[in-house]
Amino acid sequence: MRKLGLAVLLLFLCSGTLFASGGGSSSKPLAGSYPIVLSHGLFGWGKDSSGIISIVNYWGGMDTYLQSQGATTYAPTKTAAQSNETRGVQLKDKVLVYMAANGFSKVHIIGHSQGGLDSRWAISNLGLSSKVSTLTTLNTPHRGSPIADIVSTVLPDWIKPFVSAVLGVVVQLVYGSGNQDALGALGSLTTSGTAAFNTRTPDASSVKYFSYGSYITLPDLIQHPLMGIIQPACVAGGLFNGQGGTCDGLVPYTSLKWGTFKGGPDYGLLVTGVDHLQASNTLNSGKPWYDVEGYFLKMASNAKSNQ
Repeated sequence: MRKLGLAVLLLFLCSGTLFASGGGSSSKPLAGSYPIVLSHGLFGWGKDSSGIISIVNYWGGMDTYLQSQGATTYAPTKTAAQSNETRGVQLKDKVLVYMAANGFSKVHIIGHSQGGLDSRWAISNLGLSSKVSTLTTLNTPHRGSPIADIVSTVLPDWIKPFVSAVLGVVVQLVYGSGNQDALGALGSLTTSGTAAFNTRTPDASSVKYFSYGSYITLPDLIQHPLMGIIQPACVAGGLFNGQGGTCDGLVPYTSLKWGTFKGGPDYGLLVTGVDHLQASNTLNSGKPWYDVEGYFLKMASNAKSNQ
């Protein structure tokens, strides 16, 4: 009887240790999630960038933060200024190499801005659908950007190659490598360009699509030093082409919704919205104004719960 009691006590203690160990490992909310691939937008960069731009983090440390919450993350670099199709090929190639090197069977993708479009192309047209569990797009111009329309219309055809060449040289110096094509990138982001893109890029039935997005409520230049300058033109262009005047400085609110729309970040009464760059915390631009970490955790947790 004494031996039986001792055995029960040992079993209790061991089970308690096991439960404590299990609780510790599951205390991180993203533990058990598929790896998360962060797909940057136009003029963006990743962890493997070779240019001087790489001294700062495009995602403002959100890749590292997600790791601290139990996730594995990968933030690859694509050509800064290129078409959705070209960048989609680059994304596919890098993701497949990354998955093979680490033995991963599936990943989640979070794509900011154009990064959501090149991710859609890779999934639907380049065979990546079998490797992707969910695609979450963040402030992505699924139906185009009025700013891209305005630039494309204002620039006369004769000067476009010159502008593209100059931008290509500048971008090459800053980003270090890649065959830059500013005109190709511009065409990919116009309303007509994205309309054609959408007809060629149907959603993959095996992938779950989610979108998040934000907008500027007032274009003050303190909280939105760059996007506040552009926002009035985005509003005018959006109203002109029927997309509405609510936008993040570059993308109309109606354009960024794709798949299941999950809303945007929470912020205080004195904050005048979250703009296009703040949404991804690029250059840490979002942190002073809203809970960026909570926002990214929400997106990543939603992906995990749908894998």
